[in-house]
Amino acid sequence: MTTVSPNPAPTPAHTALPHPVAPPQPAMQLRELVFGAARAAAVRAAARLRVADALGETPATARELADLVQVEPGPLRRLLRALACYGIFTEAPDGRFAHTEMSRLLREDDPHSLRDISLWCTEPWTWDVWPRLDDAVRTGRSVFEDVHGKGFFDHLHQDAHESAQVFNRAMTTSSVQSALDVAELLDLTGVESVADIGGGQGHVVASLLEKHPGLHGTLMDLPGVVARADARLRDQGPLVDRTRIVAGDCREAIPVRADLYIIKNILEWDDDSTRRTLRNVVAAARPGARVVIIENLVDDTPSMRFTTAMDLLLLLNVGGAKHTRESLVTRISDAGLLIGDVVPVNPYLHAFECVVPD
Repeated sequence: MTTVSPNPAPTPAHTALPHPVAPPQPAMQLRELVFGAARAAAVRAAARLRVADALGETPATARELADLVQVEPGPLRRLLRALACYGIFTEAPDGRFAHTEMSRLLREDDPHSLRDISLWCTEPWTWDVWPRLDDAVRTGRSVFEDVHGKGFFDHLHQDAHESAQVFNRAMTTSSVQSALDVAELLDLTGVESVADIGGGQGHVVASLLEKHPGLHGTLMDLPGVVARADARLRDQGPLVDRTRIVAGDCREAIPVRADLYIIKNILEWDDDSTRRTLRNVVAAARPGARVVIIENLVDDTPSMRFTTAMDLLLLLNVGGAKHTRESLVTRISDAGLLIGDVVPVNPYLHAFECVVPD
């Protein structure tokens, strides 16, 4: 996309507009909180308009940006001003806007882009269910079917095709980024085979196979999911000779033998499904096999605002829940696994190192 500066140059220093040093008083904090929808909508609008993609390394006025993204300059300036209050873009005294670390994450070409995830978390269905949070808290169940007449995934794939595409892109983005962190974290000394259970398109197992040339991997997930597996793992992909793809539901059975099983971000269903999945791993694995369970934790301080928000969204859309460290330890232990170290993967994921007992 054309940018204001096709030849990037070092970003000059800009004097930010003055902000009060003291935190806002409680009454103002609450006012800001109840307008949280405005913040989310502003991020969504910037992502959909691709403002971050249009802004180059040289600061630009709202009018210059408006010409590039084909919107009205006055409302665009208002949008940018609102975002700048939260560190997404910055406005200099001369009225020109420049990138910040956060605004760059809205660029599609940024290696750590959160554009698709920002769109996913603000899709139309989210605005429909958030006002029903009190009902979900009262009943303890999802309100999605009450609002849309069918379950979350049925609605997504039958009635909201654009949202389904956003979901797929967002999940892929998140998985690709965290897969590299997982591959960097895991010590695979003595491991010859790894199985990614409920592994989506297989980004984790692909990253591990690329890093460890002697490793063999298995990807297991639902048939419709593994049909879209990472191109590296199928057809003429470079890892196909070391990959086995298994279509199945891990809540029913896990017909896979491996030295190491990875279960990442899938234990967010109801408790019965979580227990069945963990017990199926124990039933399938040989004694002494490693099981690494990777999840967000709602009591993980660095990402607590994010994970508690996702926890509430899970309640609304599928009736699921994020785990505390204690709740996950309880479910892992109940399944018969022995828990070792619990280590951070990145600021929002933790890995529980477990072993199948003799």
